[in-house]
Amino acid sequence: MRLRVEFTTEPFDLDEAPPHAVVAREVVHSAELDAVDVGPFGNTAEGRADVVLGAVDELLRKCLAAGATRVSLQVNVVAEEES
Repeated sequence: MRLRVEFTTEPFDLDEAPPHAVVAREVVHSAELDAVDVGPFGNTAEGRADVVLGAVDELLRKCLAAGATRVSLQVNVVAEEES
C-alpha cells in the first residue's frame, strides 16, 4: 500500500522558519520516501505505508518537542504505480 501525507505545523512565521518547521523538513527528507514537497503553507510526502507511517510518528514527536503547538495532517491511500 502507498500513502500520501499532507501536513502543516504551527505557529507560522513567514520571516524565518521556526524550529518545528525545520525539524519537519529534516524528518521527511531523511525518510526513504518516494516524493517530498516542502513549502511555506503545506507539505506532502508519499511512499510505502510503513515508511510514511514511521515518518509521521517521528514527525509528530519531534515537531511537538521542538515547539509546535499544532500539527495538522491528512493521510490518503494512493494507487500503486503499474509497472
